[in-house]
Amino acid sequence: MSTVRISDVTLKQEAGKSLSFKEKVELVRLLDRLKADVIEIGPIEQVKADSLFIKTAADAVQESTLAVETACTKDAIDLTWDALKNAKSARLQINVPVSLVQMEYLYHKKPEAMKQNVIDAVTYAKTLCRDVEFIASDASRSEREFLYDILNSAIEAGASAVTVTDTAGTMMPDEFEQFVKDVRENVSFEDKAILGAMCTDELTMADACMAMAMVAGAGEIKAAIYPQNTASLKNIAAMIWKKGSSKGIRMNLRSVEMKRLSDQAERMFTETRSKHSPFETGVREDISGRMFTKNDDLAAIVNETKKLGYDLSEEDQIRVYEEFKRLAATREAISSPEIDVIVASYALQVPPAYTLAEYIINASNVFTASAHIRLKKNGEVMESVALGDGPVDASFLAIEQIAGVHYELDDFQIRAVTEGREAMGEAVVKLRVGGKIYSGRGLSTDIIGSSISAYINALNKIVYEEENE
Repeated sequence: MSTVRISDVTLKQEAGKSLSFKEKVELVRLLDRLKADVIEIGPIEQVKADSLFIKTAADAVQESTLAVETACTKDAIDLTWDALKNAKSARLQINVPVSLVQMEYLYHKKPEAMKQNVIDAVTYAKTLCRDVEFIASDASRSEREFLYDILNSAIEAGASAVTVTDTAGTMMPDEFEQFVKDVRENVSFEDKAILGAMCTDELTMADACMAMAMVAGAGEIKAAIYPQNTASLKNIAAMIWKKGSSKGIRMNLRSVEMKRLSDQAERMFTETRSKHSPFETGVREDISGRMFTKNDDLAAIVNETKKLGYDLSEEDQIRVYEEFKRLAATREAISSPEIDVIVASYALQVPPAYTLAEYIINASNVFTASAHIRLKKNGEVMESVALGDGPVDASFLAIEQIAGVHYELDDFQIRAVTEGREAMGEAVVKLRVGGKIYSGRGLSTDIIGSSISAYINALNKIVYEEENE
């Protein structure tokens, strides 16, 4: 009985790339709970934001291998490894085309030059990371002798996995099975590396092709929990669950939790949002359950702020820790959301660029919610009216129109901090700009007012940093 490794490629697809930062982290955690053997992330494009996401994912993943694709250059490999190196189990991926037309069209290289490029990249990547994968893109349309040669060269250079792909998606299941068999017969694996397989779903045959690849001896296959033109992780798991024993195949995925977690992932992608709404992630509960006491030191609190997405200066770290100690002296425990509030209240306090003059909210069960917001900046009154999916949504959109820029809403929390008819409502808004989080806090007897104040507070921090860079 052989164990086939399942590698999830959802975050490399367009749907995965379109998720907000926080949703990507949630998806990584979900796949880790599912025990996907490998979670793949595309190459770094926006250096600051993508590097921060990889570092955050590396901290979140405990069971799975985190794999990040990189270009063949030393600089690209160094940049990727710097973001990935703290992962519990890390993999660097070298992905290049091996068909003649794509080698010349995309890389302007002849076969021998491409092979040397792969050898150099794998050799160098291996000095940094013990797990290096070479992905032969468009392998099904390559010259077979060259394909076998470059795969053997990659293994000799240190690749612990090599993957062949039918990028065009033109192979039928029986053809893909024979393709994988031919690779196994002509490439010297000798326990040095495992063979991976992937194909696109142009003929709606990706699931069947991956099934036949496993039968043919592939040790790792690529699929997606939310597939777009690729094999379905859920369907592959079902195949192995029902037919694996008769084919001598098993997997590490948690089959019992598959439906619940795959449904959860699907909701993440199919959740209906107004195209005019500034919300990317909506209102979410903190489910971490992390609690801190007076015995926790500065390092523990700073580490928690990093998990929450903040990159605080040393001065702000001290401010946050001092306030934490003050609260912890009178409380048994401080929760993670409360640390979020402390950061919003005490870190990066700046002179306000925008101040709230007044606002009018119209909301009912019949009409679309609207917000008329007036802000002051340098003594000038600026105003905007916006429609939204709710009063808070409309208010945030109106503020965005005044500021003239859209920021990713990373998180929005509301809670009551006092009881009774005049109860005070507290709101924390977290905005993300270029991979960095800015949070603001608002307090009012009106929860909409506290939400508006929190958003303006976060906006002022962004404006201050942009003006003083």
